[in-house]
Order: sequence, then structure tokens, then C-alpha cells
Amino acid sequence: MIVCKFGGTSVANAEQIKKVANIVKSNPDRRIVVVSAPGKRFGDDIKVTDLLIDLANAALKNGNVEGKLQSVINRFKEIADDLGVDHSIIDIITQDLRERVYSDKNDIDLFVDNLKASGEDNNAKLVAAYFNTIGLKAKYVSPLEGLVLNDRPERTYALPETYENLKKLNDVEEIIVFPGFFGYTKDGTLRTFDRGGSDITGSILAAAVNAELYENFTDVDCVFSANPKVVQEPVGIEEITYREMRELSYSGFSVFHDEALMPVFKLGIPVTVKNTNNPSAPGTKILSTRAISSSRPVIGISADSGFSTLYVSKYLMNREIGFGRKLLHIIEDEHISYDHTPSGVDDISVIIRSNQITPEAEERIVKRVKEELHADDVYFRHGFSMIVIVGEGMRNNTGLAARAASAISRTGSNIEMINQGSSEVSLVFGVLSEVENQVLTALYEEFFTPITV
Repeated sequence: MIVCKFGGTSVANAEQIKKVANIVKSNPDRRIVVVSAPGKRFGDDIKVTDLLIDLANAALKNGNVEGKLQSVINRFKEIADDLGVDHSIIDIITQDLRERVYSDKNDIDLFVDNLKASGEDNNAKLVAAYFNTIGLKAKYVSPLEGLVLNDRPERTYALPETYENLKKLNDVEEIIVFPGFFGYTKDGTLRTFDRGGSDITGSILAAAVNAELYENFTDVDCVFSANPKVVQEPVGIEEITYREMRELSYSGFSVFHDEALMPVFKLGIPVTVKNTNNPSAPGTKILSTRAISSSRPVIGISADSGFSTLYVSKYLMNREIGFGRKLLHIIEDEHISYDHTPSGVDDISVIIRSNQITPEAEERIVKRVKEELHADDVYFRHGFSMIVIVGEGMRNNTGLAARAASAISRTGSNIEMINQGSSEVSLVFGVLSEVENQVLTALYEEFFTPITV
């Protein structure tokens, strides 16, 4: 059993979906296919998910609902026409979209989630219909049939019974076409994963059926050691560990959702990242362990912007029992998660993703820290990027932090923060967002440019 997930560019139009069908045909072990909503067909195109968000906003503001609804329907209709699929599938999709857009709007978040998820849901129905027209016996399966999620307000995750529920898919004779990105709570409420969450759906299904392999098809031949939009022709990665991939995905590698590896990691199911447009390319294998090269301790460098820092200073902070716990509790009360907490003897910084913080929450946090923790100084700073150097070989390599710091210093940029996890698989540098690309390029040259004699 192989579970394969196809991202938005892989199912953007009829031509791409035909490639998906050929890939599935080429290996009878590919029994479960997870699909995203149709993505961009060309550079300036609009993803179906973005069309749906625009439609949701129009519905909430009494805007041009019918016109925007027709734009979504037309995208699916164009794909169906080009695939030669019977128009009855468009009738089904149209009815589904109309029911969603004219449904109850009292809970805005649930309304928007329900509409966003229709991209994946209806695309799965369309892909399954196309498979059947070309002789691939296929069946659309809804997440309602077993992908059980937790209740709000917690971040979305699958409950343990999901894996037992979906285990039955092993016994289905047809190829299963399953929509990514969403599931349902026990009371039948639709919830979505974060954007890019179809990766998570695929991983959950692979774990549930104990697949021999989880293939993640995208639009690149492999995972690269750095962002190819910033670094010219970066080195491709043949093999990478779950832990390395998790670190890189968290910190900006858009090729794979950072939460998607957990279900397959627990069972040791290998993952391969492959290219829908070049399926013969070997891709990148994600494994439990890999051979470590002593000559190249770093496997990848990634960068992500949009971070803020809460800085707190108090004399003799280190002597005060429970100070860190109380500080994090204040942040927790605002339903905010944190990413790093570098600290000194009398100060601590809490690194937070900026999109979690409103001006009102910022003001409340600063006020509480001053009043409840009696801090000498407390303030927020914004506009940071986190540059992460990753590699299992780093723990056995001396002088690596010094090499990285020297490379950054050669750009004239200031290091605002340094943090290294206890696993020693990653080293994080905080820099101002405006120098992110400059620093990323300098670090790539330091660790990946061949040494010439």
C-alpha cells in the first residue's frame, strides 16, 4: 500500500490531473490518493482556495456572491470539460458550493472553514470521477468517514480514534480519492488544518493503513538545501531524516508542511518527495536515519520571516523560582504559542510568530508582565527573521557556530538572537527581516560552496 498526496500545482488543471492518473496507473500499490484544491496554473493565476476565501468574504459582507461563486464553479467546469468528465459532476459541485455559501454565518470562522474546504472536497470528487472514466476504478471517500478532529479553540489535530477508523480503507478494492486539509469533530463540525494541511491528511492516512511508503508529489524534483528563489542552483537533498525535515519545514521550507511528519514518524514509514511533472526523478527520501557525511555536517539552511520578540529584564531573575513559568502563562492566556526562549542571567526573550499578536494583546501582555512579575524592563520588537542551519552531523562537528557567525558578520548584518536546541540538530539565528536573503546566501556559501585549493 502506497499513499500518495498531490499538491495544488499537481491538480491545477486537466493536463496536470492526467499526469496524476498516469502516476497512479504506473504502480498498482498506489491505492490511496490525497488531493489538494486546484492551485495556480501559471504565475499570476489565483488558487481556488483564494477564490473561496474571496467568496466567503463577499458572502459575509453582502458583496457580489453570485459572480464570485460562478468564478469557482467555472474553474471546476473548465477542468471537467478538458478531462471529458460528464457534467453531472459539475451539478454536484455546484449544489455543494451553493449549500455552503448560503449556510449559517453566525460563526464566521466555521463558515469560512467550511467554504475553504470545498476546494479539496470537490476536487476529490472530480478526480475520482475522471479516474473512473479512464478505467481506474476509484471511489471518493469523505473525511466524515473517520478523520476525527479535536474541538476548538485548540489548534487542529487528529484524535487517536482516527487511525482505527481509517484502518478499514485497507479493505477497499477501488483506488481511494480522499480530500486533504480538513476533517470533522465528533459532533460533525468541519475543521481545517493550517494552510498546506493536505500534507497532514496524507500522513494520517499513511499511518492509519500502515503504508509501506508515503509519496508527497509537488512541483520540484527534490527538496533543496536552500530556497532556490534566493540561492542560485542549491544542492538537492537525496536523503534526510524526519527530524531534519521537521526543522527545515518549520522554519520556511514550503515544500512540506511542518506538522505532517508526526504520524509517519511514529511508525517509521518512509516518505518520498517527488515531482508530478518529472515522476522518474528519484526525489528526496525522508527516513528515520541516514548516513552522515563528515565533510558536510549541514544538510539544509532555511529562513522564515514574521517573528516578534518579547524582551523581559529583571535583576536577579535567575533567583526567582517560577518566573519563566509565570511569564509563559501570561502568554498562554492570550492563546499564543512561542517558538524560542533564549535567556541570560537577568533577561529572557520569547520569540513569537507575529501573526498571533494583536496590538491589544501586546498591550495586555506588557502591562501584566510589569504588574505581576515586577519586571524592570519589558517591550516587544517586531520584524525579525529566523535563519535555521540544520544537520544531524552538527553535533559531532566543532566550530560550526563560529563559522556561521563569521559568515553573517561578513554581510555586515547584526545577529539579534542565537539559539541551539539540546538535540544539536539545528542552530537558529535571529536577524532583521530586511537582511534575511543576504544572510541566507552567505550561510549557504559558507557550508555548501566547495573548497578550492
